[in-house]
Amino acid sequence: MTGRTGAAAGAGGLTGKIALVAGATRGAGRAMAVELGRAGATVYVTGRTTREHTSEVGRTKETIEGTADLVTAAGTEAGTGGTGVAVPTDHLDPERVRALVERIERDHGRLDVLVNDIWGGDVHVEWDKKMWEHDLDKGLRILRLGVESHIVTSRYALPLLIRNPGGLVVEVTDGTQEYNRRYREPFYYDLAKSAPLRMARALAEELKEYDCTAVCLTPGWLRSEAMLDTYFKVTEDDWLAGCEQDPHFAISETPTFVGRALAALASDPDVARWNGASLSSGGLAKEYGFTDVDGSAPDAWRYLMEVDQESKEADVTGYR
Repeated sequence: MTGRTGAAAGAGGLTGKIALVAGATRGAGRAMAVELGRAGATVYVTGRTTREHTSEVGRTKETIEGTADLVTAAGTEAGTGGTGVAVPTDHLDPERVRALVERIERDHGRLDVLVNDIWGGDVHVEWDKKMWEHDLDKGLRILRLGVESHIVTSRYALPLLIRNPGGLVVEVTDGTQEYNRRYREPFYYDLAKSAPLRMARALAEELKEYDCTAVCLTPGWLRSEAMLDTYFKVTEDDWLAGCEQDPHFAISETPTFVGRALAALASDPDVARWNGASLSSGGLAKEYGFTDVDGSAPDAWRYLMEVDQESKEADVTGYR
């Protein structure tokens, strides 16, 4: 343990820090931005859905302006001064990404935390198709959204981040390295969710000499906006009703849980000990002592491997 215990680990520890959460419109990205703001950071939040434009994901409820407002509200509520700045950005457009980083440089002259959470590929996944049956254009779009976008963002953001020691790069994916040894079907999804693990390992090696750190972070079974209202047709208030469709949904967690994981990491002066590691919200909760909003600490990936994948009856006892 580092001594940072409690529900909101890292609160107040990021005052004066500058963060970029790429892909912060909703879900884990939104929550990570909010918790960085709660901890005092100035957080640039990017995405393609704004109050005037909707991305191919097709959701209009969540926008980057809405995320920025939540970040600022969290910083005000916590008394840390954290602030959200919304910048519409398509991270597959190198010139837009270059302009984003140049703006951060002009505004602050530094970047302390880079979070690559860009995705939006679920709408293109043909879940029941073999590789050769899957629409090729959709498959390649999945890889562009989940891999190329991360590469483009790091290419332009890292020269700013390495100017100061202690910088942190977080690649966000779905699944730990251990869990993702199994096939995450279908083919294109498997590649998209395996690549960030390897990118974090590679960047960890290249950032060492600059005293900066790269890790891969995954939430558990995330109760994102789409998971709740599209897949399970429940709300956060009655999410347990989703267990009628899938009893294993009982291990799920709010996006705030991974947001608190990120805030704890970013506030840890010894974060370099994690360099190159595959980390999860549930695993980091054991290390830093934070909890989800209900006071629990679900260890989803251990549960999925030991219970769900072993075809055991759903029982979260000992896992949250």
